[in-house]
Amino acid sequence: MNTFNTDLNRGLKVEKEVLKIARKKYKCATLIDAYKGYDLWIPEIHKSFEIKYDPMSHETNNFVIEIEMFNKPSALLTTTADYWILCDNVIKIIIKPIDIIRCIFLNKLQYREFIGQGDTTSKKAFLVNKNELFRFGKPLGESL
Repeated sequence: MNTFNTDLNRGLKVEKEVLKIARKKYKCATLIDAYKGYDLWIPEIHKSFEIKYDPMSHETNNFVIEIEMFNKPSALLTTTADYWILCDNVIKIIIKPIDIIRCIFLNKLQYREFIGQGDTTSKKAFLVNKNELFRFGKPLGESL
């Protein structure tokens, strides 16, 4: 299996874990496959969630926050999600996209351009210190 499919399958597994957590409180929570704007919809509270899984952040202590791919705005710059759920191999936090932007600006970060593992073209992204970023969010279990 190639790297893209491996990453996709790991991401889907994490999305299902988050769905299971959400359904403890919101029985109608559902994963959205056909829409790029977000991954999880909870109709009971009329909120959408983008789920981002970055297992390498557990080793690097940086979370990759993408802003451009294929020379077009992406991810943080195009999100329609009310919240993002950021996951490494240990922690899941919930954070508003504006708070991710706030963290980037307050820490005066510069984006980097690189080709991610499994990608064929470069992307632009911020490498945000996980500890700094997670201060702007709340643990998933407490917030959802």
